[in-house]
Amino acid sequence: MTQPLRIDFISDISCPWCAIGLSSLQLALSRLGDAVEVEIAVHPFELNPDMGPEGESIVEYLGKKYGRTAEQIAETQAMIRDRGASVGFAFGPRTRVYNTFDAHRLLHWAGLEGRQLPLKLALLKAYHGEGQDPSDQDVLVDVAESVGLDGARARQVLQGGDYADEVREAERENQSMGISSVPAIIFNRRYLVTGGQPAEAFEQAIHSILAETAKE
Repeated sequence: MTQPLRIDFISDISCPWCAIGLSSLQLALSRLGDAVEVEIAVHPFELNPDMGPEGESIVEYLGKKYGRTAEQIAETQAMIRDRGASVGFAFGPRTRVYNTFDAHRLLHWAGLEGRQLPLKLALLKAYHGEGQDPSDQDVLVDVAESVGLDGARARQVLQGGDYADEVREAERENQSMGISSVPAIIFNRRYLVTGGQPAEAFEQAIHSILAETAKE
């Protein structure tokens, strides 16, 4: 019997573990097949809300934020590339960190258009896979068009500041729930799983959640 499953995926485009987590989650869902009827909604979280429009070198940014050396950062990035490859996500040459607020506004609009998840996946690929700037409006319009969204309307959203209030409110709501790191994945509005977990961990969690739900 097919069971409904609501998944709220809280994340930031600039977060590599969010790219890994979403790919891993999708892999787990593919293994479950017809056991679940899935609805996925993505929600905003900004790791770098004060980042300027020019962005910042990843080495400088991570060095200041976590006190890591360039060698340690390179080692971590190599590990992240391996983890991504294990779930089908190809990391490319990311060298800078950018502000993602406009991208979150565009994702909110894409949700109203029924194209939110495809846009999220395309934005993660554009930034983490291709090193494109997700704060650049031309890049955002191109990515929107690549998933079937109207480019002219996307540019209108970006230039007009549309959905800024909605994104801020969603971020406040996430913070009020105690979400302080991403990815944070909430199943059926009740069960929280955090981090870029392996597909097997997501699969096991979903089986447990479905079993628990079936008892109710």
